[in-house]
Amino acid sequence: MPTISSDASHQTVITTFEVNPGTCQDLVDKLTEAYDGFIRHQPGFIGVAIHVNDAQCRIASYSQWTRREDFLAMLRTEHMRAVNRELTGLCRSFEPVMYDVVHTAAAG
Repeated sequence: MPTISSDASHQTVITTFEVNPGTCQDLVDKLTEAYDGFIRHQPGFIGVAIHVNDAQCRIASYSQWTRREDFLAMLRTEHMRAVNRELTGLCRSFEPVMYDVVHTAAAG
């Protein structure tokens, strides 16, 4: 499970998808299948959370990896390249972006 902490050394990847409400659930299903069946078994994978906005026109996934290179290696596999072609057919656009957590705050 992802943990958000500014003192963690792992790589954070936030991917946003722009979808039509009619294909939102299809894309969520395909993402869930990809994470549960393939991605979570890749070296360096820590965890993921998938989010859908209330209008069902945007999806965001928040994943964490031990190292940046682990995420990039997963993207380059034949299997993931095929999955990304399927995802492209279900959305208007998607963009994975790597981030470093620089600050967190809690209530109190």
